[in-house]
Amino acid sequence: MTSHAAAVGDGGQERLERGFEFYNLKLGMWIFLLSEVMFFTSLIGAYIILRFAHPEQFPAPGTVLSIELTAFNTFMLICSSVTMVKAYAAVQHDDQQGLQVWLLATIILGASFVGIQMYEYVYLVREGFVPIANLYTAEGGPLYGSTFYLMTGFHGTHVTIGVLALTGVLLRARTGAFNSQKLGPVEIVGLYWHFVDLVWIVLFTIVYLI
Repeated sequence: MTSHAAAVGDGGQERLERGFEFYNLKLGMWIFLLSEVMFFTSLIGAYIILRFAHPEQFPAPGTVLSIELTAFNTFMLICSSVTMVKAYAAVQHDDQQGLQVWLLATIILGASFVGIQMYEYVYLVREGFVPIANLYTAEGGPLYGSTFYLMTGFHGTHVTIGVLALTGVLLRARTGAFNSQKLGPVEIVGLYWHFVDLVWIVLFTIVYLI
């Protein structure tokens, strides 16, 4: 009886330690996301101020940027949030195949988003829409190009990091590392991914539509 109680006690201690470890990781992610909120808020705030201060530098929506292409890209990123939710739901129910399928779908959608953004950049550069003042020949002014590439470039970097993180989680999921009792990394990367998606919705609205 004593040895059984000790075994139960050891198991409880182990679960408690895992719980604290997950809590610390989740808290760390929330703190990181709050810092990212302040970072993107600063970028967006600066963009709005510059746009009102120099309206001649910013042409009407759809004049330079392709709203249709980016709307499709935005739709894909929103869909990736749905697949991420599906992946988390799968691991909650110990559905290993579902977890891997939905993580892979999220990765494909995220990578496609970055790919389309790169295609957009190449097209815009050919049209003279560049972040360099003396090379800018598109409609509007170089301030438009600089702020566009700064904000969308930083966001694209965050999406790329998210895709790499998701790939790491998928590789671990293929070894059976996650289940309903051990799903911390899936939840944490999901928090980051949803944040990235939400930021893009704001950027798309402000940069492309207004």
